[in-house]
Amino acid sequence: QVQVEESGGGVVEAGSSLRLSCAVFGRSFSTYNVAWFRRAPGKEREFVARISSDIISTSYSDSVKGRFNIYRDNAKKTAYLQMTNLKPEDSAVYLCAAQDPSISGTSFPSYDYWGQGTQVTVSS
Repeated sequence: QVQVEESGGGVVEAGSSLRLSCAVFGRSFSTYNVAWFRRAPGKEREFVARISSDIISTSYSDSVKGRFNIYRDNAKKTAYLQMTNLKPEDSAVYLCAAQDPSISGTSFPSYDYWGQGTQVTVSS
């Protein structure tokens, strides 16, 4: 059984930085693609960033491109989302998800395993 656990959320001021962590337990972490999504109150779940299992490929939503960076440390079985220049509209619950490496894409149904999320609140 695969478990996904996020951490690192918090309350920060606009312009600040935060780093979120995503630990994946239960199977070989390096075999999964990993992505971050976010869900703000009253809005649908939104794709944020994705990194392939082999670390070669990354992708970002237009709203975070240039400000967020996704990376992973397969030896530590952890993926990270470095967020800089945070804006109030970045406030949301951030969810980490793991995807079978044979699948590609950023739609949330294509991800098999999800964490509970970590709250990020950015004040203006």
